[in-house]
Amino acid sequence: MSFDTLAPHYRWLELLCAGNLLQICRTSFLTPVPEASNVLILGEGNGRFLTECRRALPAASITCVDASARMLGLAKEHLHNSGLNPQPITFVHASILEWTPPLETFDLIVTHFFLDCFRPNQLESIITALANAAQSQAMWLLADFRIPARGLARHRAQVIHGLLYAFFRAFTGISACRLTSPDESLRSHRFKLIKRKEIDWGLLHTDKWVRE
Repeated sequence: MSFDTLAPHYRWLELLCAGNLLQICRTSFLTPVPEASNVLILGEGNGRFLTECRRALPAASITCVDASARMLGLAKEHLHNSGLNPQPITFVHASILEWTPPLETFDLIVTHFFLDCFRPNQLESIITALANAAQSQAMWLLADFRIPARGLARHRAQVIHGLLYAFFRAFTGISACRLTSPDESLRSHRFKLIKRKEIDWGLLHTDKWVRE
């Protein structure tokens, strides 16, 4: 899986398809976490969230992991153009399926529009590894797509999901062909859902989880 091909076009594709909705999801719960000091961001992409994270947490140590070298380059460029302090930020070019995070290190984990790229067995392995990397009372911010339970909103979401998965499987090689909810896996690792916001007829959601 690699977003290298899409990296130069990702910003305008996101604007065309979703306007600013994805960024609203990414940043909804960012400002209430001023106490976070060691942050792990997975699948950051072109750096729009990273920049806001640095603004909100100017002294935090941030580890940014992405399988796309071109996305990491754009993230560094975005940060530089914003005039923000790049230290201490560590950029890691690696697939989460191959990278092993350090144990019990992070008090904030961020997976925005990332976990939906993986099959159920991969998702369980990823969440286990990240849970092992989390401190005892760590917070987990998560934004992603969802399928509402019923009605027109559900049918609309199913069509959009089908188109998105077909597109990203063709251009990035993601392994998933359908959405798998991470909720039960997060709960099994003692994370509790504190708050969830749903956006755009329930097509999108953004969550704040905290480890008990």
